[in-house]
Amino acid sequence: MSTSAPDTEIAVHRAGAQRMGFFTDTTVCIGCKACEVACKQWNDLPADGSRTGEGVSYDHTGDLSASTWRHVRFVELLEPSPQLREEAQRALDAGAGGRLPAIPAAGAIDLVDAAEAAGMGGVSPAVHKLGDWVFMSDVCRHCTNAGCLDACPTGALIRTEHQTVVLQPDVCNGCGYCVPACPFGVVGRDDIDGRAGKCTLCYDRLEDGLEPACAKSCPTDSIQFGPHAELVEIASRRVAELHERGIEGAYLYGAGDQSEDELAGGLGAFFLLTEPPERYGLPAHADSPVQENVVPATVAAVAAGLLATAGAVAAFAVAARRGRMTRGARTW
Repeated sequence: MSTSAPDTEIAVHRAGAQRMGFFTDTTVCIGCKACEVACKQWNDLPADGSRTGEGVSYDHTGDLSASTWRHVRFVELLEPSPQLREEAQRALDAGAGGRLPAIPAAGAIDLVDAAEAAGMGGVSPAVHKLGDWVFMSDVCRHCTNAGCLDACPTGALIRTEHQTVVLQPDVCNGCGYCVPACPFGVVGRDDIDGRAGKCTLCYDRLEDGLEPACAKSCPTDSIQFGPHAELVEIASRRVAELHERGIEGAYLYGAGDQSEDELAGGLGAFFLLTEPPERYGLPAHADSPVQENVVPATVAAVAAGLLATAGAVAAFAVAARRGRMTRGARTW
């Protein structure tokens, strides 16, 4: 299946260029936010301040915005899903992850014994605690069917030779049409000058053969960068590996789907998830509003055009008839 944008949409052409993208593996994300900091430093983006209070937890930036192009979601699961508890139970029964490394001070410590000693009542409550947190480093999807690109009236948004979607701030007029056109809520407008902003997939670094700042800074390789086709293969193998280890809920979000199930035609930046997408604040189904409405809009436009033509013809016929009647009634 093809996940490439049409050639006519690519504004920058270079021989040998291929689609580049991100693969974000949430199962190894530790929520360190190094990617957020690296993104802000490289792109000279201002700090968003910090928010504290009930329900905010450690997630100070809150969401993607015109000044936050990478955002680590801290998702606190008040109760792990039944599927996740079953998978954790199977992993414990298989002996996976049941012990801490031996250290001089404590020796080998069995987590189940530790849970019982702490009065947690054995395995079940300990398993219940697993998966209380999930992290996801969110970023622009660089969609194949990019709603922001479809909606931009000035050409500020372009598709590069790497099939990434880049916003040119010096061309943006601040109309904001791209903001609601993104089904993922990625694009934001600057509070000061009103212009839009989002991830460029570090296009300036790519031009010099460097990987994006966020991927460069990730200490666990949760964010992987490379040719899109290769990343899909790597991600598919990772999903299979997790399934073999008993984590059957692992799946790819935005890659490897059948054409009728693709999100926005396929995502240039896709994710490995273990919970339903809604848990991460992601839509289960998404496409460019322009792409979704193109057929109805075309039918409506054709119908309106035919109706207008019929009206014009009718008006002309009435005017001609009145002209003949007026000439016939004239006396000299």
